[in-house]
Amino acid sequence: MVLVGMLHYRNNPDTVRKAYPFAAVAKMEGLDFIYFTYHDVDFNKKIVKGLVYEQGIWLAKQTEIPAVIINSCNPKNNKQSMIMERLKRHAVFTSYPVGNKIKVYRKIKKAKTFAAYLIPSIVVNSENDLYSFLEKHSAAVLKPLSGNHGKRIYFINKINDMYKWTDGLNEQFYKKEELKALILQVIVKQKYLLQPFIECKTKSGLTYDFRLHVQKNGTGQWEKTLIYPRISGNSKKVSNISSGGYRGELDPFLKAEFGEDSLKMKQTLEEFALTFAAHFDSLYPNPFDELGIDIGVDQQQKLWIFEVNWRPGSNNREFEVGKRLIPYCRFLAAKKMKQ
Repeated sequence: MVLVGMLHYRNNPDTVRKAYPFAAVAKMEGLDFIYFTYHDVDFNKKIVKGLVYEQGIWLAKQTEIPAVIINSCNPKNNKQSMIMERLKRHAVFTSYPVGNKIKVYRKIKKAKTFAAYLIPSIVVNSENDLYSFLEKHSAAVLKPLSGNHGKRIYFINKINDMYKWTDGLNEQFYKKEELKALILQVIVKQKYLLQPFIECKTKSGLTYDFRLHVQKNGTGQWEKTLIYPRISGNSKKVSNISSGGYRGELDPFLKAEFGEDSLKMKQTLEEFALTFAAHFDSLYPNPFDELGIDIGVDQQQKLWIFEVNWRPGSNNREFEVGKRLIPYCRFLAAKKMKQ
């Protein structure tokens, strides 16, 4: 029987929302499942001392190193990173990183197939990069190169000889020299990406985007898990749920915003989700198990790629995620045995 492991840094699986749903789905699928942490691995004996869910409780159990490991979180220190790298010699991992925003941008642009959906992007190295950019684009957005759940995102508009700087609900106007000091203060802390601002608003003026959550199934094919709009809860230009936005229901939202074009837009989003996922998957050496693709739609109904995430959030739909992930683990195990 295939043994699937879930690797996490937390000792108690009851504090990990995905642990029980994944264990339950594994039992329904006829797979063995063990939850374990980095310090539970014994490479000399090639075993793990983890926890299995039986009769309503987590019980301690010792098993061989699992054939497939669900790496649902990043290691927290160098020691954990080293253990993870050693585990990769014994097991197949389900998840692999996509890289930061500029790496994703460059890969898609180089491959050309979906380049038309990209928002032109540059890395900000100095204030001059911003000034040159604003000569071509009157409105721009500064985003951290690595994901921050919609936080520390700034919007800049050039209005005559002044610059409007928007941070959440706060707006300030600066002269060029004043803006220079602010930009240097921001980019010294972390790397930032600069893009033209793509306006994606509801009829009532709220910022929104679409999250396309896709996963591979038991045959290794991409499937739609869920598509939903993320809508800002106020006048902020950021729609991330972790930054105060909320999740809407797709069909009512499309009907309200696109009217007679709602069915067409739904089909467009669904087709894009699957075709883009398959294409994006082909650009990397290691396969992805799931992706969260964030899409904006402008006033001409053109789609724009805002971001691609390799570990999309799945709060309140962990079972739905598990119903595809666990069969995919069986697929990976069978594939490994054939190699």
